[in-house]
Amino acid sequence: MSAEEARALVRRALPDTVKDSVGWAADIYAAFATLEIRPTSENICSAVAIIGQESSFQADPAVPGLAQIARREMDKRRESAGIPKFALDAALALPSSDGKSYGDRLDAVKTEKQLSELYEDFIGRVPFGKTLLADRNPVRTGGPMQVSIAFAEAFTTDNPYPYPVSGSIRHEVFTRRGGIYFGVAHLLGYPASYARPLYRFADYNAGHYASRNAAFQNAVTQATGVTLERDGDLLRYEHGQATSEPGSTELAVRALSRRSELSNDQIRRDLSHEKARDFEETRLYVRVFEIADGRAGKPVPRAVVPQIPLSSPKITRQLTTDWFASRVEVRYEACMQRLKAQQVR
Repeated sequence: MSAEEARALVRRALPDTVKDSVGWAADIYAAFATLEIRPTSENICSAVAIIGQESSFQADPAVPGLAQIARREMDKRRESAGIPKFALDAALALPSSDGKSYGDRLDAVKTEKQLSELYEDFIGRVPFGKTLLADRNPVRTGGPMQVSIAFAEAFTTDNPYPYPVSGSIRHEVFTRRGGIYFGVAHLLGYPASYARPLYRFADYNAGHYASRNAAFQNAVTQATGVTLERDGDLLRYEHGQATSEPGSTELAVRALSRRSELSNDQIRRDLSHEKARDFEETRLYVRVFEIADGRAGKPVPRAVVPQIPLSSPKITRQLTTDWFASRVEVRYEACMQRLKAQQVR
């Protein structure tokens, strides 16, 4: 379809309550076009569903009680860094770059963009700011799709950002155009043969191929009888990095070494592909599912929603990746129904 037709399709997919639907449609279509992702109804509704769930179509959504959350987190970091409370209180009383005290600005924050900017100011100007915040801005996600800032920064290493950068990629994530661009890239910019968009929604929350990997863990349990957490991590991780020490999934797979005809080193080699599409082509993946299918007497699932508790200072309820993916799928189905109803008319 033409660019004009695609933008019109995006606009029809938006809920009626969206303000500036023309602007939202233009930025969503621009992300698809730049990333060379087909603007199908399914892809468009996937992006629309994530935006609706994460921000209700607000470029920089307000977070209830954000100031109190930020103060609690800052106090935890103060205690961990061994900084006396009076020292932090004194630092927050200092004037920031806009003349207001850091404390006053902290009490007034409503959005993650405001908080991120405050942290950057604090890190750059207060003597122990880097110690308190570990030289990193604690705001990890942002924008209308609440995309990971670390993902956005890494993505631009191999994919030139299509817009002029205002300050930094972090700043761009908090804009509508940037947040949508990186969000669509994270959601749809990798190949996956899932039968339902539900699993891609789970991956958006838990990481690429987390649903496929959770299915692999389920297959390992079927094949060995060893109960595993279906968290989508096939290696053991500490601080975001894989360790040399085997985790529970790797240890369970080793019990199949004779039947899979793979050594521990070969098992490790294949598991190291867990974040890539080609893991499905490894000897380990194929043999584990062959064994699991045989024991079950039928094909076991190739995609399973990971069972991961959601942990964040912003979250005050017990939520899971399953809850997130299911909520997004409801929005996705509503979007598809909107488009279907318009075709009937």
